[in-house]
Amino acid sequence: MKYAALALPALFIALFVYALTRRVRLYDCFTEGVKGAVPLVLSVFPYLAAVLILSELFEASGLSAALIRSLSPVFSFLGIPPEIGKLVLLKPFSGSGSTALLSELLAEYGADGYIARCACVAYGSSETVFYISAVYFAGSKKNLAKPVVIALAANFLSLLLGCFLCKIL
Repeated sequence: MKYAALALPALFIALFVYALTRRVRLYDCFTEGVKGAVPLVLSVFPYLAAVLILSELFEASGLSAALIRSLSPVFSFLGIPPEIGKLVLLKPFSGSGSTALLSELLAEYGADGYIARCACVAYGSSETVFYISAVYFAGSKKNLAKPVVIALAANFLSLLLGCFLCKIL
């Protein structure tokens, strides 16, 4: 494991030496790359801020809790434990929030129970769809509805299949 920690510094040193042998002006190239990154950051920031603020408002307004309560019977019918409903709804919005919620679920229900296994499947089989959409499609003028709906459907179908497999295994 100690050698793996040296891989990244070794790669940087190797690239640095290679660039020096090719007489590349490293600092000039670095600053040129940074100049190109600043407009990208400025164009992505409003979308990221909107996603983060809206996800926080969704939680603080109580809409999240109301939606979880209303979806609990549907989740139960589909084989998804209602206890992980909040995780299912939070994961498309926030990766760090869903990580914290997963930790709470594992602490409360144990790491090897059905609910914990389904929570791990819900966490691992989905993606932060809205965050990723904000980053990838920030500069795009295309309609985002179709890719977002497809990603959310794929997340939900993988959750259904994962919870079914957790139940039978």
